[in-house]
Amino acid sequence: MLHHAELSPPRDRLADILHLRPGRAHEFCGPARRVLAAFMVGQMGRATPVIWLRLRWHQDRLYPMGLCNWASPEGLVVVEAARETELLACAEDCLRSGAVALVVAELDHPPTLTPLRRLHLAAAKGLARQREQTGTDRLHALVLTPDQGGASGVESRWHLAPCPAATADAEHRVPPAWVLKRLRARMAPPAIWAVGTDLDCQPLQAAHV
Repeated sequence: MLHHAELSPPRDRLADILHLRPGRAHEFCGPARRVLAAFMVGQMGRATPVIWLRLRWHQDRLYPMGLCNWASPEGLVVVEAARETELLACAEDCLRSGAVALVVAELDHPPTLTPLRRLHLAAAKGLARQREQTGTDRLHALVLTPDQGGASGVESRWHLAPCPAATADAEHRVPPAWVLKRLRARMAPPAIWAVGTDLDCQPLQAAHV
């Protein structure tokens, strides 16, 4: 919930802010991390190959048709792994192939530095192969982690949480939607935005969140 947040008029769309460097691994965390990943799936284009990896024993399930408001599910392939090591190995293979646009690895906790580095290397090789074979430049690795995340060595870390209530300040009302935080990025400082249902983003002052 936001209290007396100071907002500037909407200037950016979510797609302009969430511009991820290809060929690298990025971390999405927070209670709405799957929403942010679904948005990225939608940015890949209709029927573009996307691999979403999850642990088999989780009770919740990803329902592709539930993504229709965000993305076209035709190219989405959901893969279930018995163990985290298998999940990460599969993510590496998918990235190294260069045959997909996005690989989402949904984990219970942040990976250590070694598997993260392996994802970076696999993504870099896959991107080089993609450029050589198709001339495209679109291959991303996403690691989904709970809470505040914390994977070592990620290119960037983004936190998304629902914002279910507007502030009491009538002059600066925030529509019910989400709060997006850029917690880490190699080429940009930490920042916070209110994201509306129309995906317009308004900068927020960190002191008020």
